[in-house]
Amino acid sequence: MLSYILRRILYAIPILVGVNLITFALFFVVNTPDDMARMQLGAKRVTPEAIAKWKAERGYDRPLVWNAAAAGTGRLTQTIFFEKSARLFVFDFGAAEDRRDIATEIRARMGPSLALAIPVFLVGLAVNITFALGMAFFRASALDFAGVVLCVAMMSISTLFYIIGGQYLVSKLWHLVPISGYDAGLDAAKFLVLPAAIGVLSGIGSGSRWYRTLFLEEMGKDYVRTARAKGLAETAVLFRHVLKNAMIPILTGAVVVIPLLFMGSLLSESFFGIPGLGSYTIEAIQGQDFAVVRAMVFIGSVLYIAGLLLTDLSYTLVDPRVRLE
Repeated sequence: MLSYILRRILYAIPILVGVNLITFALFFVVNTPDDMARMQLGAKRVTPEAIAKWKAERGYDRPLVWNAAAAGTGRLTQTIFFEKSARLFVFDFGAAEDRRDIATEIRARMGPSLALAIPVFLVGLAVNITFALGMAFFRASALDFAGVVLCVAMMSISTLFYIIGGQYLVSKLWHLVPISGYDAGLDAAKFLVLPAAIGVLSGIGSGSRWYRTLFLEEMGKDYVRTARAKGLAETAVLFRHVLKNAMIPILTGAVVVIPLLFMGSLLSESFFGIPGLGSYTIEAIQGQDFAVVRAMVFIGSVLYIAGLLLTDLSYTLVDPRVRLE
């Protein structure tokens, strides 16, 4: 098992390096530091002196990848690539444009993001699987048809509709929970109930329909017909055999999402005023804070690769034959 894990980690390193290089090229080759200075300064006619001052204050006045004027290792270390991209591998994110430490902001905002994302993930997974099992149990019936129609209808509705409609109905008309905001400790629950419920509701359509397809595919296989021929009840076939054998594709979707929970929800956090990583990313994009955007892109790629690794490991637990292959 240890060799399997090490091999998967070694596979992930080139991917992470490639993502870092592409990010560096997009930020500093395609979009040069001069371009970033003009966008940040926001003036129609920016003087070369102002651009030079902005670059010097933020360390963008150095060469990109090779500093011929430096000596020794400084030729590599005294460059934009080393200062702004290579240091990301040791999670040294530096400071944002407003001089606040990015790592400190990430640690502070991780809690609110997880407080919203974990209930949405766990409750949504349980609701989607339960609803899908119900449709599979009543397959080819009026209930199954109504469930599929409902799923398609819910998939066709934008998440913004759920958010705005939920805020208007639950907060403005019924005054059950605050429309937006956040508080520390247990007081945060009243601010998280509505966005968590909307997160679960908006994912029922696509999630349940996908799980229903997985269950129906399993129910058409030979081992299910054999179980029925032995006189096993339909509920026992569904929960003891079908659900167990559908775990690999379920884990594919579920485990990959787990690391991305740290990134937060861009829409929900922004609309509900939750100070998480999702709203932090949106604010950085709107404020053209390039340092924060680079850090969040790197963290997102690391978490996604970690999710793929967790998925591979979960496969070996569900089906040991995967490890042998």
